[in-house]
Amino acid sequence: MLKRIGCCLLLLLGELVLWGCDGPLTQNDLEGLISRGELVLITRNNAACYYIGPHGPAGFEYELAKDFADYLGVDLRVEVVEDEAGMVAALKDGQGDVIAAGFPFGRQSARLLELGPGYLEVEQQVVGHRDGPEIKSEKDLESYTLWMTGSSARIELLKSLRETYPGLRWQILTAYNTEDLLQMVYNRALPLTLVDSNILSMNRYYYPELKILMTLGTPRSLNWATDPRNRHLSRAMHTWFARDATRKKIRGLADHYYSHLESFDYVDLARYRRRIKVRLPKYREYFEAAAKKYKLDWKLVAAMAYQESHWNPKAKSYTGVRGIMMLTRETAASLGIEDRLDVKASIFAGTRYLARLRRQVGPEVLEPDRTLMALAAYNIGFGHLEDARLLAKRLGKADDTWHGVRSVLPLLQQKKYYSTLENRYARGSEAVIYVDRIRTYYRMLQPVLDELAPDLANEDVSRVYPGL
Repeated sequence: MLKRIGCCLLLLLGELVLWGCDGPLTQNDLEGLISRGELVLITRNNAACYYIGPHGPAGFEYELAKDFADYLGVDLRVEVVEDEAGMVAALKDGQGDVIAAGFPFGRQSARLLELGPGYLEVEQQVVGHRDGPEIKSEKDLESYTLWMTGSSARIELLKSLRETYPGLRWQILTAYNTEDLLQMVYNRALPLTLVDSNILSMNRYYYPELKILMTLGTPRSLNWATDPRNRHLSRAMHTWFARDATRKKIRGLADHYYSHLESFDYVDLARYRRRIKVRLPKYREYFEAAAKKYKLDWKLVAAMAYQESHWNPKAKSYTGVRGIMMLTRETAASLGIEDRLDVKASIFAGTRYLARLRRQVGPEVLEPDRTLMALAAYNIGFGHLEDARLLAKRLGKADDTWHGVRSVLPLLQQKKYYSTLENRYARGSEAVIYVDRIRTYYRMLQPVLDELAPDLANEDVSRVYPGL
């Protein structure tokens, strides 16, 4: 009898183990993730989270998640979900493993999630136009509507404030993202918006007339979120966040993505003039030789190189682009360059790459528009340039002129538009600024060269692209 009972127990245990092949008894959630070979990130398509840049996928949250995926030894796949409720639903439905939203979670969402450690603090900031409403206190907000995107944490904050200021009101625009609202305030279409400070810091440079009127509440931490049922993944995430290497990674990403861009004013232009005299002579022969080989204007190549690296042959960005022409490892390899710090090789490679982009734009685009579009593609990626041209055509603008394409490039940051395009979100405003700066540097270069060699000032210095 005992023997029979023992056999039954063994049989039952065997059945449980077999059932456990698809359940937690034989394979925990983390082992299942590793066995399928990928970590699925649920995030948003914007400058702070995830977008396709000129050199591939980018964004603070994407790069941080890529590091976590590498730590786990799996690939990273991205699922874009724009709203908070949709993110939570997707996670619960098993469509992803980790939410990296780029905004704090409110109490309502947090109850449904397992939150990871805080890694970056953000604030809720009221933003207006410099010539817009004067807001001196929270009481003043009762005279206006706060336009914003949906966020449980933001709504909870406003509901709390409304207990003191009952006239406080807000409007949620579900069809737009934060960058859309910033542009609307910049264009005076909206009086005020309430945004997360991390998104504002990445876009404020593009909208110099925007003004932070006040900060509401206290700073809140950004946290990743997992399904509470995935206990092993959650523990692995906490362990990874606690590593010194991860903290260093976060500091580096924060510096790269959130530090303010260098100002562009008379101080910078004075510095540029000095560097024309001091730095440019060291590399001029390479610019001239490369431009001659690839049928470009050497002064344009030099101006682009200054925008890229300030003519610093050892320049390096946090994302890994290096050298005087700031080439990625992949681009350098495709051009046959082994050492990106080799000044001559880097200049020739960057010039060749620009010439390639100019050919891709096509001869049907006349100069200087063709070259200006190629410059934009050098910054933003050719796929996004093609998206901008398609969008220009849709909106009835000239897709074969820089003026037409330039006018729509910032729209690649707006959900209404990028969601209809193949390559989706891009920092189009950055590409516009990039080209504008190069044009300024280009125009300044010849007069300074004339000052340095007045006896050659009357020499024929015909430009390949008049009007650039």
